[in-house]
Amino acid sequence: MGKVIAVANQKGGVGKSTTVVNLAAYLGSRGFRTLCIDTDAQGNCTTGFGIKKKGLQVSAYDVLTGKTKIEDAILQTEFEQVSLVPATADLAGAEVELVQMEDRFRRLKMQVLTIRDQFDYIFIDCPPALGLLTLNGLTASDEVLVPMLAEFYALEGLTQLMHTVRLVRANYNPSLEICGILFTMYDNRLNVSRQVVDEVQKYYPDKIFNTKIPRNVRLSEAPSFGKPVMYYDKSSKGALFYELLGKEILGEELDNKTKWRMRRAMSSS
Repeated sequence: MGKVIAVANQKGGVGKSTTVVNLAAYLGSRGFRTLCIDTDAQGNCTTGFGIKKKGLQVSAYDVLTGKTKIEDAILQTEFEQVSLVPATADLAGAEVELVQMEDRFRRLKMQVLTIRDQFDYIFIDCPPALGLLTLNGLTASDEVLVPMLAEFYALEGLTQLMHTVRLVRANYNPSLEICGILFTMYDNRLNVSRQVVDEVQKYYPDKIFNTKIPRNVRLSEAPSFGKPVMYYDKSSKGALFYELLGKEILGEELDNKTKWRMRRAMSSS
């Protein structure tokens, strides 16, 4: 049975879609059957895989509102072992429609249950808000991965998200766990970055990923070409650090070659 991971943070611009796209691509390249579900009306995850939103017949909106089965909304991307339930702008109105629907917090979960055996990993790209779409993502998931910036304003957002996770556990999904907190656009040269990491470590010990994703031009460029960074520039720092994250999630030790590449990348920061 596949593991379902929501990637969530109510703050925008923290790398949720970037993480879903690049982590899924790495796991797919390793032979793991991977599905991404884009529940953000901006559709950044969809764009990141090179899928044109214009003209899509079905999307996550149709799945959530019961207009279609999730199996009929799954697209095969051009990337190895990666499938996608795309998002369109219709999702912007889904919050209002879901309010009136029965089991409005469990609609995505009921759909995911029908196909989770077909995949090893299912990632849900949640929108930057703690509304019904994000609650559906958290209720449908086994774990939540939290990307965040190493900035002090981000700490307040993390506190709010963790409060929401506790509410979801208490009311809808008692088995929900924290997969980990992922620092993105990280710059180890800044004192504030290290201070924020230390502060998060106090409250959430053992929940911070060792891998921290640095700012990287190639990582920022890749979505405009509709490719995960490993397919856009496999030698880039962005590709390396999402590989490291993938290995960490898989619980793998780093080999000597990867350790050397990591040291070289960090020394060039």
